[in-house]
Amino acid sequence: MPASSRFAIAVHVLTLMAEVGDEPVKSDFVASSVNTNPVVIRRILCSLQRASLVTSQTGATGGSRLARAANEITLLEVYRAVEEGRLLSLHRKRPNPRCPVGMSIEGVLNCILSEAEAAFEGVLSEITVNAVLRALRPRSGKREGKRNDAASFSNIKRHQQRAGRCAHGRGRIQR
Repeated sequence: MPASSRFAIAVHVLTLMAEVGDEPVKSDFVASSVNTNPVVIRRILCSLQRASLVTSQTGATGGSRLARAANEITLLEVYRAVEEGRLLSLHRKRPNPRCPVGMSIEGVLNCILSEAEAAFEGVLSEITVNAVLRALRPRSGKREGKRNDAASFSNIKRHQQRAGRCAHGRGRIQR
C-alpha cells in the first residue's frame, strides 16, 4: 500500500506561502512548485483552511496565504490537518485467537505503535513551518529575520543529525 504524500505536499505549500509572505498565492502557482495538478493543491488547501492554517479568497485577485505567522504553525498541526486516522495500524483481519502469537499480538503491538506515534508527534510538535523555510535557505553571513522559532530550528538540526540525513549537504540546518 503506498504511503500518503498529503503531509509532504502540505508542508511544501505552507513553506512556499511563508517564503512569499503576505502575497496571496494561486493554486496554479503552488502546483507548479509542487509539480502536481492544481486540483490536488486545492484539496490540500481546503484541509488547511478547515484547520485555520490558511485563509483563501476566490476571484481574480484571490489566492491563499498563511492564517498565522510561520513560526506559530507546527508540523504536527499540519499533519493533523491533512492526515486521518492512526499513523500505523494493526492487522486488517483479527489474528487467529487459537494461535499462541495471534491471541496476544494485537495488545503488544498496540503499546508499541502508541509509543511510536507519540514520538513521531513529539518531533513534529517541535518544528515550525518557519524552521523548514530556514532549512531551505543557504547559509549567509547575516541573520535573516527574527529567531522566534530557535527551538524548532535547532530541533530539526538535532533530528537530522540523529538520523544521519542530508549527507549531500542540501537541506542541512545551519546557524
